[in-house]
Amino acid sequence: MGVDPTRTGDGLLSALPSHAATSPALNAFFAQYFARNPVTATFTGIHAHDHRLPDWSPQARLLEIDEMRAVHAQVSADHPYPHDGFAAFARDPDALDAELARANLDVRIAEAQSSHFHRRNPALWTGEAIFGCVSLMIRPFAPFEERLPALAARLSAIPEFLAALRETLTEPTPAVWTQRALRECAAAEELFNVGLLQWLALHQPSADRHSLHANSLPSSSVDAVFAAAARARAAFADTARWLEARVDAGDHNPACGEELLAVLLTRGHFCEEAPRQLLARATDAMKNAHEQLTLALVPFEGSWSRAQSAMAEDCCTLDEYYGAFERRWQEIRAGVTRHDAVTWPRWPIRYVPIPPWASASAPRLYWLFYRSPAPFDPYDVYDYVVTPVDDTLDETTQRAQLAAWNHSVITLNHVVHHGGVGHHVQNWHARHRSTSRIGTLAAVDAASRIGMFLGGTMAEGWACYATGLTEELGLLSDLEVISERHTSVRLLARAIVDLRLHLGDWTFAQGIAYYEE
Repeated sequence: MGVDPTRTGDGLLSALPSHAATSPALNAFFAQYFARNPVTATFTGIHAHDHRLPDWSPQARLLEIDEMRAVHAQVSADHPYPHDGFAAFARDPDALDAELARANLDVRIAEAQSSHFHRRNPALWTGEAIFGCVSLMIRPFAPFEERLPALAARLSAIPEFLAALRETLTEPTPAVWTQRALRECAAAEELFNVGLLQWLALHQPSADRHSLHANSLPSSSVDAVFAAAARARAAFADTARWLEARVDAGDHNPACGEELLAVLLTRGHFCEEAPRQLLARATDAMKNAHEQLTLALVPFEGSWSRAQSAMAEDCCTLDEYYGAFERRWQEIRAGVTRHDAVTWPRWPIRYVPIPPWASASAPRLYWLFYRSPAPFDPYDVYDYVVTPVDDTLDETTQRAQLAAWNHSVITLNHVVHHGGVGHHVQNWHARHRSTSRIGTLAAVDAASRIGMFLGGTMAEGWACYATGLTEELGLLSDLEVISERHTSVRLLARAIVDLRLHLGDWTFAQGIAYYEE
């Protein structure tokens, strides 16, 4: 789309950590990465590309493969793999980043060459288009009136972007992926219509489109957004009709295959164990996890369903709901600090309801309750969004929502794993203490997944470990301990399903059956 992916101007690289040494090869890596991933750039706090969506057309993907190979060669020439390996990485941030950059490029090249991603998954496209706009709406990184032109530009780019989907999506698509894309198309109709109007009204006194013009906001900016939104909604509707016509009765397997799996494991996770070895380890670990869960369930006569009912009953009242998150956050923080388990800096969380303009569309989208703060945008207090539960709901719905958001869910998922010692603490350390520029931004939450695949090794690895740590420190209630041990079983089930599915041992249906069991 007329963008030089090697450009380093517009303040693109000045936002990267000043403590990191400057390397022309690594600068070229970052410039290419952000130029080809403009939506991820926005979520990272790099705003040189806020007006763009990526170009995923077949021609652009071929060009990007050539770019990535050239950058890979440049990084390898300037920063050869050190003879002492990990010892060098500990003392030289550029050597570490060079290897991480090569690994990231290896994964992205493998994805681009495979038939598994852009050529097969329509939900990648719908998510990118929607969250390209949402990324400009959910965070006040710049004044409202300065974000409007970029929002209009991204909305305007959606028809061309989704038209490229039809040209690119050449492989048979698993039905579950198509169903997700169709849900997102329907959500876009709500989000870029009523939701958009409500969002505009939050920043202007009137919710009426025409009376918005009477305020300080230039009418041309509002008109541009509304006109672009109308075209975007039409493009989503056309895409939905095309996807519905394309669905066939085949049960297409979403497995990526052993070759791509090997790249993801060795270059995405730096894992030297063969997939079959990992599967054997996961299977053995599952036996131990089941034993630990069984021990925890003794007070409930071994019944998970009875324990689950007890957890549902152990919930807040309506008046306590929002305050319960803050109270538990403070308790866990105090406990971790008291045990000196990890450095937990002051970076407070504020638990707030999902904004009204997004509440109707969010359940059908990849709308994260905790989305990692953009490392290069300013923050003081971070807003963590939760499902609204208030007196606008009938009593039956209120009870059901409060039971679903019970104390175990609040503590383990929304305090420990995401908003506390898990992701939030690690995000602070990545942002303020990492000497690795890639480490600073790899685990940023983007449109449909994190920015760099390799970021998940530490980000999810640490957050899952953190929940076990709080149990070890005695900070969990008896019901929360049961929930934590059940989570261990569930995560191991995911690992086993992932490996057996992508190794070709199981069909998707068999994976579902095992996971449910």
